[in-house]
Amino acid sequence: MEHLIHVLQTDRSDSEIIGYALDTLYNIISNDEEEEVEENSTRQSEDLGSQFTEIFIKQPENVTLLLSLLEEFDFHVRWPGVKLLTSLLKQLGPQVQQIILVSPMGVSRLMDLLADSREVIRNDGVLLLQALTRSNGAIQKIVAFENAFERLLDIITEEGNSDGGIVVEDCLILLQNLLKNNNSNQNFFKEGSYIQRMKPWFEVGDENSGWSAQKVTNLHLMLQLVRVLVSPTNPPGATSSCQKAMFQCGLLQQLCTILMATGIPADILTETINTVSEVIRGCQVNQDYFASVNAPSNPPRPAIVVLLMSMVNERQPFVLRCAVLYCFQCFLYKNQKGQGEIVSTLLPSTIDATGNSVSAGQLLCGGLFSPDSLSNWCAAVALAHALQENATQKEQLLRVQLATSIGNPPVSLLQQCTNILSQGDKIDRRGSKIQTRVGLLMLLCTWLSNCPIAVTHFLHNSANVPFLTGQIAENLGEEEQLVQGLCALLLGISIYYNDNSLENYMKEKLKQLIEKRIGKENFIEKLGFISKHELYSRASQKPQPNFPSPEYMIFDHEFTKLVKELEGVITKAIYKSSEEDKKEEEVKKTLEQHDSIVTHYKNMIREQDLQLEELKQQVSTLKCQNEQLQTAVTQQACQIQQHKDLYNLLKVQLGKDSHHQGSCNDGAQMNGIQPEEISRLREEIEELKSNQELLQSQLAEKDSLIENLKSQTSSGMNEQSSAAASARDSEQVAELKQELATLKSQLNSQSVEISRLQSEKHELLQKTEAFAKSVPVQGESENVITAKTTDVEGRLSALLQETKELKNEIKALSEERTAIKEQLDSSNSTIAILQNEKDKLELEITDSKKEQDDLLVLLADQDQKILSLKNKLKDLGHPVKEEDELESGDQEDEDDENEDYGLDQDHI
Repeated sequence: MEHLIHVLQTDRSDSEIIGYALDTLYNIISNDEEEEVEENSTRQSEDLGSQFTEIFIKQPENVTLLLSLLEEFDFHVRWPGVKLLTSLLKQLGPQVQQIILVSPMGVSRLMDLLADSREVIRNDGVLLLQALTRSNGAIQKIVAFENAFERLLDIITEEGNSDGGIVVEDCLILLQNLLKNNNSNQNFFKEGSYIQRMKPWFEVGDENSGWSAQKVTNLHLMLQLVRVLVSPTNPPGATSSCQKAMFQCGLLQQLCTILMATGIPADILTETINTVSEVIRGCQVNQDYFASVNAPSNPPRPAIVVLLMSMVNERQPFVLRCAVLYCFQCFLYKNQKGQGEIVSTLLPSTIDATGNSVSAGQLLCGGLFSPDSLSNWCAAVALAHALQENATQKEQLLRVQLATSIGNPPVSLLQQCTNILSQGDKIDRRGSKIQTRVGLLMLLCTWLSNCPIAVTHFLHNSANVPFLTGQIAENLGEEEQLVQGLCALLLGISIYYNDNSLENYMKEKLKQLIEKRIGKENFIEKLGFISKHELYSRASQKPQPNFPSPEYMIFDHEFTKLVKELEGVITKAIYKSSEEDKKEEEVKKTLEQHDSIVTHYKNMIREQDLQLEELKQQVSTLKCQNEQLQTAVTQQACQIQQHKDLYNLLKVQLGKDSHHQGSCNDGAQMNGIQPEEISRLREEIEELKSNQELLQSQLAEKDSLIENLKSQTSSGMNEQSSAAASARDSEQVAELKQELATLKSQLNSQSVEISRLQSEKHELLQKTEAFAKSVPVQGESENVITAKTTDVEGRLSALLQETKELKNEIKALSEERTAIKEQLDSSNSTIAILQNEKDKLELEITDSKKEQDDLLVLLADQDQKILSLKNKLKDLGHPVKEEDELESGDQEDEDDENEDYGLDQDHI
């Protein structure tokens, strides 16, 4: 071997000698014998092969060398290298796996074999990867992430899916190695959408063209691969997601088609039933679909009914009957809707009076009272699953009445079960002696557990308790010990779930009866017979009822969970005294009170949530009101300013009138000047008043228009891209700034004009005073002067009175302004409280308000500009008018507005 390894190390350039060396190593390590040999020689060769393998891998560099040789494309090197490495893995798999795992790119080199164009190397590469991935999760993950799923599924498709040869079988075995008990790879398989690629595997049709042995094997492995993905031992979340994916891609529908097809081999049909069972187990969507599947018969029958007919038919194969039972259990697992549908077929109101169709419930009852013990057991377990963790259906099943014979009154299903149980071996049955009784006892225990009403019905028959105590007290053989244990469990359930509604069978009386007739220790010992039975642990391992022969069909998986749950609590209940029972009742009441308190607090929390929602709505309403108040305050401030302007105008008018009075006493030259000035000023005042009223009305119209524009702006901006919107905004801002500069220049010129008018007014007042002083010097008569003075004083007093009234009005306006300021302060405080919640949002709102205020001023001054902006906002589909066409028409209004604005600014 050392020389052969030396050849591999030194003669890599000579592919022929390398190939011979690899063939030689394979022959001395491999145990494959072409001719038949005796067992002893086979064992010796196995030992020799293991010894040679141990020598070869003692130096890990030898395996690394072999991996490097596999990179050679030469057929005479690559093929014997693949066979040698496969043989090494078969002899000492874990050790060789560890060496390959730590070898750089070791697994990746082997994955290249699947892409080899030569089929013999590709097929042997699949066998090599089978041995490599066996029971090694780390290597399985590496192989999966090296795109193994894609390559293997491609090979299966190329070979013809289920019609392919042994290569398909090898690929399926490799896929099972990668997926079984490997949650990471299962999730990767599902996320990679490889489940969808499994659907074509099961398109087998409904023809009787014959099934080859290889096709049966392939399809069997394909079904097992589906079960690997939805196995009950997988994490619930992973199984659920795979089940949903199988329904969405149509895989479940394809499996149900095979289920109802004709000409399917028995073992394939059985495995298909088991596969469908696990695909629908605990998945409501899949269970609902399965309930809707009909068999292609005339008239169509539900698939569940057809399957149950096979289960209760003693001529059907045992394995098939077990598969149907498993399917029915999976259909009802965590499916209260399905449980209700099954139980409803037994209720008097839903039974078909014509008798043309048979229901699932009728089939179960028929199997329950059949002379075949296997049918009794299967029907009892199936009916128990219809009641599993469903108190409503346990109570509903109490309503079921059975007509036992003509002329006799109907008997309840519960009573009929206990009647058959009490008859024991008196009825001649085919099959196991105790199978019927065990099945009925499991059904009764499931039915009565956690259902006090059913316990009351059971105890109401005075013959049931004596029968149970008699069974438990007797000393029977080993075969009957299991029945005794189940009777003890049933009696214990009748005590633990007893609501003390029957005076003769209250908890305490039943305990005394056990102590007198059986003995507590003896009762607990008999109860322990169940969990000590050799078949109990076997049934508790997996949900699937998988029995080698009918004699092993004793326990149901779900029932073992019930025994484990109740054994301890029944033991405690038997040993508890009446005082402890009372204390336990008090504890239960306390817990109920606690639950009521928790419910009360939950309701309180719900109410608080509703109140919180109402308060949020109130806050939003207050925000709206606050905005309205701010608008009102702004309008009132404008009104105050207008009153101020009016007051100033009245003062100007008063000064002009007094000046006019003085000018009446003046010479001919003054009379020629003053009336013109006064009339001109009055016309200006009237014109300003009319302009002011016009602007007030226009401002109200523009406010409503601005609101519309805001909403249009928000909708328009949402529809346009952010880049285009920002570009338009920048252009509009530039235009508005230019217009603002123009308006400011106009305002300055108007301010200069107003200053000039004020200076002229001041000069006129000075002239009036000077004229009043110069009147006596001019030599007029004192009577005329006195008369004129009296007239002037009367006019002045009238003007003073009018001024006084104006002052009172101004005072009232100032008080109104103070009240408005107080209201504004309170509104501002409310705003401050609300703004603390969203500072960033308020900053953005403030910025947007500044921009909107600028727009408001410009829009209030420029009516046509608002039309222009509105047209610009309709860029989304409306034509735009040129701005120059719109400016000329309203130029005079714009000048008037600018003058009024300039006057307001001056008085402010």
